[in-house]
Amino acid sequence: MLVAFLTFWEVAARLAHNIGIATFSDTMVAAWDLMFGNGRIWEAMLNSNAALVLGFAISAVTAVPLGLAAGRSRILDRALSPYTAILLAIPVAPLVPIAITAFGLSLAARVSIVILFAVIFIYVNTRAGVRSVDQRLVEMAHAFGASERTIWTKVVIPSAVPAMFAGLRIGLGRALTGMVAVELLLVATGVGKLLLEYRDRLQPAYVFATVLFVIAEALLLLELARFIERKVAPWND
Repeated sequence: MLVAFLTFWEVAARLAHNIGIATFSDTMVAAWDLMFGNGRIWEAMLNSNAALVLGFAISAVTAVPLGLAAGRSRILDRALSPYTAILLAIPVAPLVPIAITAFGLSLAARVSIVILFAVIFIYVNTRAGVRSVDQRLVEMAHAFGASERTIWTKVVIPSAVPAMFAGLRIGLGRALTGMVAVELLLVATGVGKLLLEYRDRLQPAYVFATVLFVIAEALLLLELARFIERKVAPWND
């Protein structure tokens, strides 16, 4: 399937005679140059990933505990419900100028956008995982005199792990989207800077190659998340 797709890409790009569409072979040459020629992709990825790592980490350590707590507490869930609805409904892209106004053209602005892209999906999935726990198991644990801490560690969290990790994977994908979006829209740095620069220079092979690096990173990170899930919760395999 992959070979067929790459062959189609090469042939279709050659037949299109469009200067904005790079062939697969030209893209690979550009990727090699970005890695081992001018080496610009490494600095760009390092710059962009600073916002990604910080933003996703803050999102995870904030949203997971909140989601767990809201799943068990109806009072907290109702208190957070309006903010959840707002974050789910509002498009994040229009908030980028607000973040820039508040934080300037800084790392903090990029981190805040990554958080806005990712945090709500981690929270919602974690909360849903807790809500989906079989209440008969909780009641049985209570009947045998289990403490709240035991119920959390032996029943609630193990049952919520699949939904929680699903939320983390979705949040990670959204965080990558936010990382690139803020750089393309306002803060021209890292990967976004490369994309804009090569676009303006009419070098589509380098644009395609840069996008492929972002896709490769996304796939690698998602696979890493699955690997961690298998180690943390092997019973879900």
